[in-house]
Amino acid sequence: MKNVLFASTALVAFAGVASAEITLSGNAEMGLISGDGGVASTDNDVEFFTDIDVTFTMSGETDGGLTFGASIDLDESDGSNNDQGIATLNSGPDGIFGTEDDFVTTPGSGGASGAFSGRSQGGETIFLSGAFGTLTAGDTDGALDWALTEVNFNSGSINDDETEHAGFNGNSGLDGAYDGQIVRYDYSFGDFGVALSAELDDNDDTDNDAILGIGFKYQLDLGGTDIGFGLGYQAAEQEGDDADIIAVSLNASFGGGFTAGINYSDFDLGTDDVSGDHIGVGVGYSTGAISANLNYGQYDFDDGTDQDGLGLSVGYDLGGGAVVQLGYGDSNFSDADDFETVSFGVRMNF
Repeated sequence: MKNVLFASTALVAFAGVASAEITLSGNAEMGLISGDGGVASTDNDVEFFTDIDVTFTMSGETDGGLTFGASIDLDESDGSNNDQGIATLNSGPDGIFGTEDDFVTTPGSGGASGAFSGRSQGGETIFLSGAFGTLTAGDTDGALDWALTEVNFNSGSINDDETEHAGFNGNSGLDGAYDGQIVRYDYSFGDFGVALSAELDDNDDTDNDAILGIGFKYQLDLGGTDIGFGLGYQAAEQEGDDADIIAVSLNASFGGGFTAGINYSDFDLGTDDVSGDHIGVGVGYSTGAISANLNYGQYDFDDGTDQDGLGLSVGYDLGGGAVVQLGYGDSNFSDADDFETVSFGVRMNF
């Protein structure tokens, strides 16, 4: 997850609106990255890495007490992907899971994503919230991802090595299998929360039902130890095959700066090579300016193959929004070449 800090604010008032606010935030990264091996049998030498991200966030409140807002992430909306050519985990068949065949070293596509077209996603999110709950549309999480907690804690890395290895699961479920336009409704009462989501297939050449999801989460305070539980389910009929995923997560924050989490998912997408189960575990620790995370995950596919990976990230906070970051990822496959990635650099939050 990429954190952003408040940069500037503009206040606007007009008829029928109590107040409106626009904020600009962003981050920049620079450093060195490298990869070794991979299914494309490509060794990537050490190279320079730079990246910049800008987010515009708009929010307001009506006279009746409804809150509303929108955000656009310009890093996501430019359409680029993997411009550095380092092997990364892309979407698998139908945009679902990544397998060994989905680790690529091709350059990014570049070009515009059409984020402002009204029919596609690309970093934009819009919401309306009130006593009834919250309705969110656009490039947002489905109900399963909303409910679950990932196992990468604390500091990240400039090349996301700790979340791009072959064993990591970001719990996205079936999100993005179509155009990425997701509508989610969620409602919280006390320590409980529930969400419903849908993603429609607007391609006339396919015969796919809407992806429907439901998620539940619960937060428990045990006096110094916070425990979170998440449960999510998504399903759809795609080209005549039933696709569904059920997943659970459990995470805890302990005293002394320790965090830990585990998640498990069972998925059946109609074919053996994208059906099976996944388990992931992770631990995090922070003290003073230092933070670290170690996570491990494994996929077991019904066709008899498997893949697993380990990710590590370490960060040192320089203060003022600048963090020195080290990342490492190790990916292993039962029927393809293994590979490693490493990065080192500075992230600057504005």
